[in-house]
Amino acid sequence: MAPLRLIAAVAPAPPPTPPPRPRRAPPSAARLASGGVAFAAVAAVAAASPPALAALAAEPANALSLPTWAVHVSSVAEWVTAMALVWDYGERTGLKGWKGLSWGMVPLLGGAMCACTWHFFYNSESLEVLVALQGALTVIGNITMCIAAFRIFKASQESSKSS
Repeated sequence: MAPLRLIAAVAPAPPPTPPPRPRRAPPSAARLASGGVAFAAVAAVAAASPPALAALAAEPANALSLPTWAVHVSSVAEWVTAMALVWDYGERTGLKGWKGLSWGMVPLLGGAMCACTWHFFYNSESLEVLVALQGALTVIGNITMCIAAFRIFKASQESSKSS
């Protein structure tokens, strides 16, 4: 029995139990009543003037739907992911042309950001310059990606000749 007592004496003590958390007091009657009064006031205003409240809560007719926003945002996320993957491929293989392709994708990302920004502000007429900028960035991006793809093609032709 002596060895067991020794082990029990040497064993570390269990960690102390944390103090109990103080409980929050239930909401007071005054607080509940004030919430009820506020709800009643909003309900009275809503009943009195539904068109006024509907105008506050409604979006413009040209607002994008939630599924359309999901497509826009996921497309931008996919494009950024594609740029990162192309860059990573260029680094892993040592082929600089693939990094150039990733740089060539940047103007198209800028065009996508212009489109999302314009839609975010409900296609505001004051921001129509973004539509022109998106078009210009799309043309520039298509040209830069074409140049980058041609450079990748030429580099692959040169490496196949030297092999």
